[in-house]
Amino acid sequence: MEIFDWKRLLLNDLPPNFLLEVLFRSIIMFTVLLLALKIAGKRGVKQLSVFETVIIISLGSAAGDPMLYDDVGLLPAITVVLTIILFYKGITWLTGFSPKFEQFMEGKIQCIIDEGEFSLESIKKESLAQDEFFLELRIKSIEHLGQIKNAYIETNGEISTFYYPDDQVKYGLPILPQLFDEKSEIITEKGIYACSFCGNIQEVTTNGGICENCNKKEWVRAIKTIRIS
Repeated sequence: MEIFDWKRLLLNDLPPNFLLEVLFRSIIMFTVLLLALKIAGKRGVKQLSVFETVIIISLGSAAGDPMLYDDVGLLPAITVVLTIILFYKGITWLTGFSPKFEQFMEGKIQCIIDEGEFSLESIKKESLAQDEFFLELRIKSIEHLGQIKNAYIETNGEISTFYYPDDQVKYGLPILPQLFDEKSEIITEKGIYACSFCGNIQEVTTNGGICENCNKKEWVRAIKTIRIS
């Protein structure tokens, strides 16, 4: 085989008019995929569950090959798409019929922040990077955890937040980088501090201390600013 044979590289030794067939295949499979997603009740990409994401990937794979490869027929690909949709409909029926199966497929809503502090039980269950989580909170104009009464990780991965009224805002762990990055085990001034791991609020002396909630030793000076959206 000759390396960089442009005829083979671009058209795989097929005649140039095969591109017309590729166009035809693409139109057919795009139409089939569009109808399939309509039947499946496709929602916005950010709202997809894990199962729905798998469905979309499967549909994309089934639709992509016949768009490009001459040795992949249209009918087999359409059969794959119809099979995936029927499977999706069957799983959807089962999730509506059995709450336990629904929880297994869709997951369970997790309370990640409770009363201004991280829920340790949820942190252990969810593989959520702290930087990524803080980023999502900052986008919502949140400066510290004391502004949040509860935050939930929904089954689709989105984070829902519920706030304290201004007159009920508590001391909380600051999530602004310039403040959070000052975390340290060394306390130079007695005051109210937040555990950098779980957000627990304690009065800490210059001798330092161990978090009563998670037994960590790293602290950040807590703040109590009101949320400005």
